[in-house]
Amino acid sequence: MSQPIASSTTASPFQGAIGVFDSGVGGLSVLRAIRAALPHEHLIYVADSGHAPYGDQSEAHITQRTLTVGNWLAAQGVKAITIACNTATVVAAKTLREQTHLPVVAIEPAIKPAVVLTRSGVVGVLATRQTVQSAAVARLVELYGADKRILLQGCPGLVEQVERADLHSPETEALLRQFITPLLEQGADTLVLGCTHYPFLRDTIQRVAGEGVTLLDPAEAVARELARRLANNGSLSSASQQGHVQFFTSGDVAQAQAVMSHLWDAPLTVQALP
Repeated sequence: MSQPIASSTTASPFQGAIGVFDSGVGGLSVLRAIRAALPHEHLIYVADSGHAPYGDQSEAHITQRTLTVGNWLAAQGVKAITIACNTATVVAAKTLREQTHLPVVAIEPAIKPAVVLTRSGVVGVLATRQTVQSAAVARLVELYGADKRILLQGCPGLVEQVERADLHSPETEALLRQFITPLLEQGADTLVLGCTHYPFLRDTIQRVAGEGVTLLDPAEAVARELARRLANNGSLSSASQQGHVQFFTSGDVAQAQAVMSHLWDAPLTVQALP
């Protein structure tokens, strides 16, 4: 049984920062949106790449990793945690919320806005196998998809392509065609990017799907919700200077630094997760 998460009582260089984590590098797409919406906040990003992809792991393992990373972030003195991983959200967000005193904002597939935007009445959801098989996604489909067709498409292998920064190769495009073509053949005109790794494949996804297909990425909505939660509890930063961002990984540091610098479009320093 995991112990309840407690805040740090000792001074930390990360005191009052916002913690953001994903199974790997994909959550940088959410971090980018948070950085744009809350430029004065200090941010800590954890890529749990040593245990990626979560989408192929058991629910017990995903929950254990979510609580382990959440515990570590809380121990650093963060004021909020953002789960930038759809799989971790649908499997373990409820458990993390039950065990932490902190605001927890978690991404989930953007099915609700998709059913509003679709013109054909058919929505495709691209996600990991764990996400599409989860009770949480079944609940979203039941709540919002009553008069629409919601097609859930597991996409094994895509996370690994992004973890290698292999965004534009023929192999990546072939995988995307394999997953997207059946959705288009069934009339989907709106595709939900149900994994935070997938926005880094957006250009190729759009090319495969066609310009008439709408792509939905909920990262900006997550950033807005985080800002709202912090404003409501009076914990928004009052600083006038730009906040700093610290990057950690549970995987190979050199590889993470190379891939994350590429995806972040700037050189950055990645530290090993203790």
